[in-house]
Amino acid sequence: MIAFEGGAVMQGAMSGNTKEWYFYMVRCRDGKLYTGIATDIDRRFAEHQSGKGAKYLRGRGPLRLAFKEKIGRRSSALKMERLIKKLPKSEKERIAAGRIAIDRVLMQRE
Repeated sequence: MIAFEGGAVMQGAMSGNTKEWYFYMVRCRDGKLYTGIATDIDRRFAEHQSGKGAKYLRGRGPLRLAFKEKIGRRSSALKMERLIKKLPKSEKERIAAGRIAIDRVLMQRE
């Protein structure tokens, strides 16, 4: 699991009874990647596929879940999403393909 502590990306377990948040990427028919966060990836992806999720994805199907990673707290997931959205497409593609760990990419950016 990835967690943010003082701005650094660290591996470690989360404590407490908070919901676990995930960062995910969805690939559209045109090859573009959409990023988001959710506590239930299967439910959220089903919403996207049915047209009841993000407006950006409506009419861009078929959709494919390209990547997901358990992050932990909601605030950490939001930070992760913001940082990854700023990455060049080539870096996002490397993450989605599993060729590089998400935390490694982010550490290189600091």
